[in-house]
Amino acid sequence: MNPEQLHDLLEKVKSGEIGISEALDRLRLMPYEDIGFAKLDHHRSLRRGFGEVVLCKGKTPDQVAGIVKRMAPLGTTMATKASPEVFDAVRQVAPNARYHHLAGLIVVGDPVPVKTEGYVLVVTAGTGDIPVAEEAAVTAETMGSRAERAYDVGVAGLHRLLDCKDKLLGANVIVAVAGMEGALASVVSGMVDVPVIAVPTSVGYGASFGGLAALLGMVNSCSPGVSVVNIDNGFGAGYLASLINRRIGVRH
Repeated sequence: MNPEQLHDLLEKVKSGEIGISEALDRLRLMPYEDIGFAKLDHHRSLRRGFGEVVLCKGKTPDQVAGIVKRMAPLGTTMATKASPEVFDAVRQVAPNARYHHLAGLIVVGDPVPVKTEGYVLVVTAGTGDIPVAEEAAVTAETMGSRAERAYDVGVAGLHRLLDCKDKLLGANVIVAVAGMEGALASVVSGMVDVPVIAVPTSVGYGASFGGLAALLGMVNSCSPGVSVVNIDNGFGAGYLASLINRRIGVRH
C-alpha cells in the first residue's frame, strides 16, 4: 500500500464510505506478511515511495508467483531477472502482468504517474549492454520517471556519443551502461553537470573477468560525479536514477 492508497483509505473511513473493521482488514498485513518461504515487506512503499521488488534469481517460478500474488493487490509490483518460465507462472496469478523480454523484468500494475518534466537518460557503450540498460530504463519508468535512451554510443566511436549531446545536456541524471573496460561513464561524466550512475556489465572478452574490469574502471573514474552500482545491476541504477530525478522535479 503506497502513501496515496493509505490516504485514500483513511479518507473513506472518515467519510463513512467504509467501516473501521474493513479498514483494519486492509491494514492487517502491515508492516510485513510471513508466507513461509518469504516475509513480504508491505510497509516499504510508505518508507521509500515504492514497494518491495522481487529478485527472481534463486527462486522457483512458484515462489515468485506466490510472492507476486500477495503483493500485486497492494500496488505496482516488479520482479527482476525473470525468465519466460517465471513469467508464465506469474501470469497465472496476475493476468495483467507484462514481461519486458530484453530487460528480464516483470511489471504488474500501472507505472507510477510521471510528475516531472525532467528525464533519466540511459546510454550504453554497445548493443550487448542493452538488456541491462533496459532493466534500468523500465525500472525508472515504472517508478514514475521519463526515460530516454541512447544505445551503442561507446568510446570506440566517440562521434556517436557526441551526436547525442542534446540528450546528454538535457537529462537530470544519466545511467551509463558499459562492459569491456567501462570507459563510457568517465567520458559522459566529463561532459555533463548532473549525476552519472555507472553500471558495469559482464559483456567482454576473457580479461574483462565477467565485468570486474569494467567495475574497477568505473570505481577508479578520474571524472567526479560518478557513482557505481554492482555488475549487471540495471535495476539498482534505474531505481537510484528515478529517486534523483523525482527529487530534482520536486525542487524545481
